[in-house]
Parts: sequence; structure tokens; C-alpha cells
Amino acid sequence: MKEPSGLKIHINGVVQGVGFRPFVYGLATRFALNGWVKNTSAGVDIEVDGEKDVLDAFAKALRDEAPPLSRIDDFTVTPVIWAGFRSFDILHSQAVEGAFQPISPDFTICKDCLREVFDPADHRYRYPFINCTNCGPRFTIIKDIPYDRPKTTMATFPLCEICAKEYEDPLDRRFHAQPVACPDCGPHIWLESLNVEKLESSQDSLITHHSSDEAILEAQNLLLSGKILAIKGLGGFHLACDATNAKAVSELRERKLRVDKPFALMMPDIEMVEQHCFLNDAERELLESIARPIVLLRRRPESSIAKEVAPEQDMLGVMLPYTPLHYLLFDENAEFDALVMTSANLSEEPIAYTNEDARERLSSLADAFLMHNRDIHIRCDDSVVRVFEKEIYPLRRSRGYAPFPVKLPWDVPPLLAAGAELKNTFCITNQNYAFMSHHIGNLENYETLQSFEQGVTHFEKLFRVKPEAIAYDLHPNYLATRYAIERAESENLPTFGIQHHHAHIAAVMAENGLSGEEKVLGVAFDGTGYGEDGHIWGGEFLVADYAGYERAAHLPYFPLAGGDAATKRPSRTALGLLYELGIDWDEYISPMQNLCSEERMALRVQLEKKINTPMTSSMGRLFDAAAALAGGRQSVNYEAQGAIEFEALADDFIKPEFARQFYSRSNLAAKETAYPIGHTSARKDASRRVINRDNVEFGSYSFCNEQAQIELRSGILSLLKDVHDNIPISTISAKFHNGIAEMVIKTCVSLREKSGINTVALSGGVWQNMFLLERTLAALRADNFEVLIHRRVPANDGGLALGQAAIAAWQLK
Repeated sequence: MKEPSGLKIHINGVVQGVGFRPFVYGLATRFALNGWVKNTSAGVDIEVDGEKDVLDAFAKALRDEAPPLSRIDDFTVTPVIWAGFRSFDILHSQAVEGAFQPISPDFTICKDCLREVFDPADHRYRYPFINCTNCGPRFTIIKDIPYDRPKTTMATFPLCEICAKEYEDPLDRRFHAQPVACPDCGPHIWLESLNVEKLESSQDSLITHHSSDEAILEAQNLLLSGKILAIKGLGGFHLACDATNAKAVSELRERKLRVDKPFALMMPDIEMVEQHCFLNDAERELLESIARPIVLLRRRPESSIAKEVAPEQDMLGVMLPYTPLHYLLFDENAEFDALVMTSANLSEEPIAYTNEDARERLSSLADAFLMHNRDIHIRCDDSVVRVFEKEIYPLRRSRGYAPFPVKLPWDVPPLLAAGAELKNTFCITNQNYAFMSHHIGNLENYETLQSFEQGVTHFEKLFRVKPEAIAYDLHPNYLATRYAIERAESENLPTFGIQHHHAHIAAVMAENGLSGEEKVLGVAFDGTGYGEDGHIWGGEFLVADYAGYERAAHLPYFPLAGGDAATKRPSRTALGLLYELGIDWDEYISPMQNLCSEERMALRVQLEKKINTPMTSSMGRLFDAAAALAGGRQSVNYEAQGAIEFEALADDFIKPEFARQFYSRSNLAAKETAYPIGHTSARKDASRRVINRDNVEFGSYSFCNEQAQIELRSGILSLLKDVHDNIPISTISAKFHNGIAEMVIKTCVSLREKSGINTVALSGGVWQNMFLLERTLAALRADNFEVLIHRRVPANDGGLALGQAAIAAWQLK
């Protein structure tokens, strides 16, 4: 007989709430090993006795056969002496002072639970809260770690005898599934009318299957009749209506104060999605993934989805059902193809997530409420993604992905990065984890600031972080910046003011695992970011690493007449651009009839006297101006609307010359397919910055003595000539996009020749433009550049906090 021995195993990662302990128990039984397993706030600990070859096979199986929702980050095996265990046991969870672990996001209902919910013989038949260790809520119900029922919002629901038996059985898939419940002991749903009268029995009584079905059937009837419902989900409420009912969709827009911004849709299955949208394999995989994000898909021309869902768009944002309640709403009684499922809030407010909050804030928006009494501890919006080159390209990272961490290439001290103002997320770091928050939204009001502060407090508690420093955006008026500075002052913490576009480039570097020793050519294109000269940047070429950056090239500055007023009226941005370029706008005013002669005269005086005309180098504003000059959107009611619609109009068959020549550099100046945009001028006052922990500049960060400004006048004159010659806007849009792509490749080639740097990092919200990204990326790769793009956090400001954290961590390191 071989000499018995033992192993101690510590596993860290997403290993709690995902069925890991019953999986370990099952493996130990299979290998006939004795010992124990337990959760701690540091992960999962295991000790087993047995023969060495059996123990080795057990350890290998732990890695190879781990539960589908788990993610192992660290796996430590330590040989120990044989302890003489006589059985294998699951021990009670143990709190470890200061220890932490990653938390699982909320996931869609699994196939087993979905089968049971529609099985008349099952105890949980048509129960809206069925779940197991392989599915259901996690992040939105957890209050603290270790992840046990008393530390979740399910603590108020004592288990019945049937559920308790499953919960205690290590071989049952509901073993220690913390949200486990049934109709006899768990949460229930009800429907409320506007006057808060229940449409079925009292909330405080147990709801039978029949009463739940009544609530769902009445909800279906209301939706079919054109009513708007507030439906409580995993991370908050949705506002829902029949997506094929144009009148209902228009009414929702009017109530929600959302004029044109597209609504998200929920469709019952892939077959229905394919009736309304073109779908490839990668998009199908994302739709059916356990994260269940909203996926942007190209609309079929024959789709019956109301045009009012996404005005002037050829794309629809679609998700599949991800909770049992969603599937019940789409059961055999449902007579609608798709539902609008948009965040339940007035424009720019945080999503409603408590019953009381919904009654108070949504009473003017919804005709009825489909409620439940399982509390949501932390609100969490739906994630939004699209497919690029057969892989995920995130636009909003939230439910299904948050709070999964991004692993950094080095251990970092605990710190907080506050993010930006638009599409805010924050970031908490601990060891080599960067925990990116769920989507907070636009930090432009007190309600959203409260949501931000609540999220920060929750993350610091969950991940055992007491920040040693705080990073923030340089813009002095951002609420996140003010929060960071005020908190740092009150807690006597060092701060790092991070330039906006440097943070963008650092974010894409960090998620691609760059160690910090290498520099990149960063191309940061977005709508707005506070520059170190006090101007608004946004069309930037940076030579950067985590330690600092040099602004090597940028778009020329042009004025925004009226500041924010210009961002809402691109025609004003367009005329400001023409004025700065010395182009007489009276020759080219015909596409911009919304500006009367008196307003144009006042605008000219404003520009000449420099009255409230902040200067910008923003690529986002350049797109707005080009769209307006071409006859596109003259005023907007949501961010980047003009640019988004301009992209949608672009003729995909008009390829830049480098594309038609297999992306050869030999013929870049393709005037017939791309407007001539390029850098020809230079300035001596290049911006260079290296940061230390006291936010004081020091040293030098330079590879050349001048920064280039991109020449725009020739390209804009060519665009205006096409407008004058009545060239279709689809052609103009394509040529403008192609011109920007060619400008990027020419600028990067020039900077590579000066610096020797061959890695290009693309970040900023403009890179959500797929027409531009596809052409630019192909051209860069064809010229043998290594190109970094986003795959784990958004290119927009939703990923900015990761870059702030990486820069601050490097300095603290």
C-alpha cells in the first residue's frame, strides 16, 4: 500500500455562489478522499487525505472540471502530512479579517431551471424566482462576504422544508444556492395600478401559483392594449411596452422625455430575433451567453418593430429574457413579438430599483407596476455590447459582467479611481485586481451622485478596500472629481489628477496586459476631455505609458460658440469650425437652414469677440460639424446623435484607396474616396507630463521637439464642394470616414518614424464608430502596427476609471 499523504488547497477567484463546494464534495466522493472544504472571505480552502497519485488527479480535476460559472484566478497546493480524516465534510463559512474575493455577476436562468419552470409536475412550476447554483442573482443581492444567505437580501425569507432539504444536500444543484426559494417560502409578484391597488391578493400574504399567473396574464393584456408597465427585474425596474405598437412607443418617449435615443428590446428567443434582425454566429453566441447583454444588431428592412424604437437608425439593441419572470411574460399567452425594455427612469436619472422609489418616481411614466418583494441591494443596468471581428466589443459594462475584475499585470495598493462625468463607472483596486463598477450613468445630478457614493461604499466593503490614494479626472467641475478631492482632503489621502485622454490610453493598455515598461502611440478620439492647457481636447495622438505622456499631434482648435449650446446644435459647431478655418460660411449655409440670418449674425459677433467660445480639438465635435455641413443632424437630443446617424448613412461600398490596394501605403491620398485630411503644421509647445503621488509635474517626457496639428481645411473644402454639387450624403459620410482613417495611418506612420514605437492603442468614444474602426484597424495592421483595442471595458468614458487606476497604481508602485 502506498504511503498516505495530504494536500491543502487554496483557490481564489469567482468560487462562491457558483456551486464550487458541492462540486468539490462530488469530486472527493468520486476519488474516495476524506477531508473538508469551506468558504472563507479569502476564497475556498480544501484539505484532503489520500494516496499521492489520487490526490494529484483530484487537484487536476478541480481545475479541469470547475463549475461553468466559476473562474479560478489563483490555485495554491501545499503538501501536508496525513491527518486521518474519516469522512469528507463541508464546513461552515469563515470570515478572514481583511480578506476579499471576486464576486459573481448576476447570470441568466439556466436550462435546468427553465425546464422546471414550465414543467407542470415540478414544485416550482411557473415560479418567477426559480434559481440554483448555476444561475440567478448574485451581485445585486449580496450585502457582504462570505456569500451566505444571511448576508443577502434573501435573509428575510426562511426556507421551507423542501427548500431546506435541497439547500443542505451537497449533491443537489441547489446546495447553498443562497437565493433558493419556492412559492411556499420565497418572494412573490403582484400587479399594482396607478392608485397602488393590488390587482391580486395582499402583498403580505403568500401568493399562490394562480395569483402569480393572474398578475402575469393581466400584465400581458395591458402590454398588448398599448399600456406602459414598470417591471421589476434583477438590478432595477424596466419600462416596457409593445415594441410593434408605434403609438405606445411614442407615448413612452413623451413620458420619459427621451426624444430620439434608441430603446432596448427584449425578444422571446433567437428565432424571433432572426425575424427582425440580421444575425451572425458571434452575435448569436453573445445573445445566448450567461451574461445576456443587449447586443446591437442590424435591423431587417421588413421588421415590424416600430420605427419609433430607434429613429433614423439601422441598428436595434436586442436582448433575450434572462429571468424566469421574463420568460413567463413571453409564455404561450403572449401575443407580442418584442417588448421595449428600457431603464425605468426619467432621462439622466438613475434607474429605479426599490418599490418605494418606483412608486414615487415612475407614477407619471407607467400605467401599472409588476412588482416583487425580493429586495435589490445594488442597482445594476443592462450591459450593451456589439460584435467586432467576431468578438465582443463592450459599449456599457454592467449586469452580467460587473463586478468581474480586470487583472492588472502587477500587484497594486488599494485605491479608488473616480471615473469621469458621462457614462460614469468607478474602479477599486486590491492586489492585482481592478474591480470596475457597474454602470452609474451621467453624473450630472444629485440622485446619480448618491448612486455613485452608494456604489463606492458597497465596493469598498465587499472587496475590503480602504483606499490609500484617489485618482480623478482633471476637469474641476465634474462631480466625481469634487467627490474625490473632498474625500481625499477629509481622509488625508494623496491624489492623482489624471488627464482624460491619458486615462483612455492607459485603460486599453491595462486590459491588454501591458506591463508598463513599453510606450504606445495612443489615438484618443472622443467628444470632450479637459486638457492641461484648459481647452477641450478630444482628437489626440499621445506617446504614452503609465508614467506619463506627450501630446505628439492633435486636431487644430476650433471654437464652440455657446459652449454646451454648440454640442446640442451641431450647426453652431459647424460654423465655428468654418470660421476658424477661414472659410466663408455664407457660400455653404444651405444645409443649415435652422440658423436664421439674425442668429448667424449674432454667432459671427460671438466668434469675433470670443464671447463664451471655448476652444476644442475634439474629434467628436468634428464629426458633428461634418454631419451638419453635409445636411445631416442640425440639433441633437442625446450624446453623439449627429455622428451616429452620419455613420449609419455611410455608403459601405466606398472604400478608401488603401483598402482597394490591399491597404498598401503606396497610394494613401485617394481623393476620390476620401477627403484630404492630414497633419502639416507644427507647434513648439508640446504638452508633456509625468505625475508623482503629490500630483506635481516633474522631469521631462519627450521624444521630439514639436507637436503636429492636423490640417483640416482642404478636407472640409472638399466636403463642402460635394455638398454644393449635390453628392449624396451617404457618399459624403463615407469619404469623411475614409479621410479620418487615412489621416490616422499617416500620422501614426510619421510618429513611428520619429519614435520607433510600433504599438498603437485606440481608445475614446469615437472608436465605437464601427465604420471608422474597421477601416483604421485594417490599415494599421496592414502597415505592420500592433494595435490594441478594447474588449473588456468600453472605449468610451465607461472604461476611463481603469486607466485612472492603472496610472495612479504605477505611481504608487
